[in-house]
Amino acid sequence: MKRFILTGAPGAGKTSILRALAAEGYAVVPEAATDVVASRLALEGAEHWADPLFIERIAALQRQRRQAPAPGVTVQVHDRSAVCTVALARYLGHRVPPVLEREVAWATGEASFDRRVFFVRLLGFIEPTAVRRISYAESQAFERIHEEEYRRLGFDLVEIPAGTVAERAAAIGAHIRSWA
Repeated sequence: MKRFILTGAPGAGKTSILRALAAEGYAVVPEAATDVVASRLALEGAEHWADPLFIERIAALQRQRRQAPAPGVTVQVHDRSAVCTVALARYLGHRVPPVLEREVAWATGEASFDRRVFFVRLLGFIEPTAVRRISYAESQAFERIHEEEYRRLGFDLVEIPAGTVAERAAAIGAHIRSWA
């Protein structure tokens, strides 16, 4: 099983790229943070990032989602990883809880992800959503922290520059086919 990470700052276009990859037949593992934020907003309407368990909830959902793939699946593309959650914790000033430390240990281990990570660069603007409430400047700052965390943990970043969804998905698909 080959597992690849697709990551980048909020608003970079990851979700659209992943939809295109899924349409091409790739097994896609959805992002946990967006789902945690959406569920917290639905339940409480509160500032999810202030919840002391916010990072733990994301790490726990990531762990659930990385469980055994469906039979016959040989390649998975993960929308973010535990490394992204560490970057989020650092960005928000939260501690890195033990459950996240364990997930990072798994993510950096031999039998986990390919060491080459698709790093999707920002498009030059942010489209706010019910879940994405970050400015472009904030997203740029988060992008830098994100990049630093992946490099610190020994991952190689494969730059996916701004472009159309089709161009970006095609570039990622070509890399995956050549590596898998």
